[in-house]
Amino acid sequence: MISDVINPKDIKKVDPVFGQLSFDDHEQVVFCHDKDTGLKAIIGIHNTVLGPALGGTRMWQYNNEWEALNDVLRLSRGMTFKAAITGLNLGGGKAVIIGDAKTQKTPELMKKFGEYVHSLSGRYITAEDVGMETSDMDLVREVTPYVTGISESKGGAGNPSPITAYGVFMGMKAAAKFKFGTDILEDKTVFVQGIGHVGESLVEHLTNEGAKVIIADINEERLQEVSTKYGATIYSGNDIYSESMDIYAPCALGATVNDDTIYKIKAEVIAGAANNQLAIEDKHGAILQKRGIVYAPDFLINAGGIINVYAELENYGKQEILRKTENIYNTTLQILEKAKESDLTTNQAALDIARERIATRKKETSK
Repeated sequence: MISDVINPKDIKKVDPVFGQLSFDDHEQVVFCHDKDTGLKAIIGIHNTVLGPALGGTRMWQYNNEWEALNDVLRLSRGMTFKAAITGLNLGGGKAVIIGDAKTQKTPELMKKFGEYVHSLSGRYITAEDVGMETSDMDLVREVTPYVTGISESKGGAGNPSPITAYGVFMGMKAAAKFKFGTDILEDKTVFVQGIGHVGESLVEHLTNEGAKVIIADINEERLQEVSTKYGATIYSGNDIYSESMDIYAPCALGATVNDDTIYKIKAEVIAGAANNQLAIEDKHGAILQKRGIVYAPDFLINAGGIINVYAELENYGKQEILRKTENIYNTTLQILEKAKESDLTTNQAALDIARERIATRKKETSK
């Protein structure tokens, strides 16, 4: 019942969820709140046609709840297509916890979040993402079986970041093969933006291959650490997008390819670990295509993480994880060739394949 203090005529008629630009026929959006632990979380389930929705939990200090909602909608949608194009029998889901992971994350908060995950009875399976560690997933596991990426000592597949980075590396090599005629990255200048767990592992692969690696991150301590460890050059300029480079690898937050940056970018290949790199998929994908910049679809080449945690559900080992992750190279090449032959953006070509698999499964189950 609306309080008589508020005039109903003063309530703006808005669609807070279904009206969001990022809402894409999501099946379920769950808002979670617990006063005692301070938990404020949103779980987004995009599509479960291929299987239960799997996707990591991200803890981030969003500016407002709208920003958090937009993020979970975009991320969960991306997980649907990531699973579909990788051939996994999973749907797409994601969760965000609003808060500072360094100061506000507690064991009690993680367990309470696990209770909300459990309440969905397996429609959503969580995992590690930004602001989370394997130890956090171990805490969630104490209250629900619907979690992956737990410690290897507890029977899990462990931290998915190294496998995610390996998949990005494979996708990057395929994009280089398509653009430059060779997948050897020695002496190629690669700009890695964001050196968290995945970014650092990618830097290691690139360094081992002899690439010239330039790194950027908001964390100065991490920059010094990674630079010292791998000999990478720390970026000291003011506008990374205007710098000359062969490959741009966004590995932090998404939407770095946007109206402000897209015409500055001088890279010939974009291949990174970040989700939702194109701020507006159709528009920015088309501009990259017109400019001759090869874009390796993020939801394809960063799928190593979901392959890693899927191993816990299907009980296959490290060798099969690596085999499936290495196959990202072949799939990336196929999609780049399909895009060229069909005069499509690479992002659209990848989406078409993913949607076709989902549509086929839907027809099979509806018979």
